[in-house]
Amino acid sequence: MNAHQKAARVRLMAFDVDGVLTDGGLYYSPRGDELKRFSVLDGHGMKMLQKAGVEVAIITARNSPMVALRAENLGIVRVIQGARDKRATLLALREELSLPADETGYMGDDIVDLPILRACGFSATPANGHAFVKAHVDYTAATEGGHGAVREVCEFILAAQGKLDDMLEGYLQ
Repeated sequence: MNAHQKAARVRLMAFDVDGVLTDGGLYYSPRGDELKRFSVLDGHGMKMLQKAGVEVAIITARNSPMVALRAENLGIVRVIQGARDKRATLLALREELSLPADETGYMGDDIVDLPILRACGFSATPANGHAFVKAHVDYTAATEGGHGAVREVCEFILAAQGKLDDMLEGYLQ
């Protein structure tokens, strides 16, 4: 089964944060506050998935108030931070939603993401994802993490499900 066919089955798409929803940099203020930069393109892509009936989740190993705030702004209710075992977290989420593996997807960028990426029916990484990850995912975005890679993957899923053209057409109304 190719990436397009796998993406057509996705009913739950989860995303990593650092290196996927952000550029992977850790920014600190002079007071030691951690800052993150999120792309509005990515945010709108996740909103489009939600509008199309695809459940969106965030699964990340780190804890950050900015992630909770960004998720709240986007209406994402399934936000799991501090996930030391992302694969186990995804399996629990799949069980909660009664979804088989082939109807779930994850986008990660580093080798620590491989266990969760391999537990999904559809897996993706940004253009600047680790080379070893790129060799083991279904789809590598042409854009980098934090700069539209998530939007690209969201639109790829929507296109595979035959929903993208109608959704884009709606913006012309």
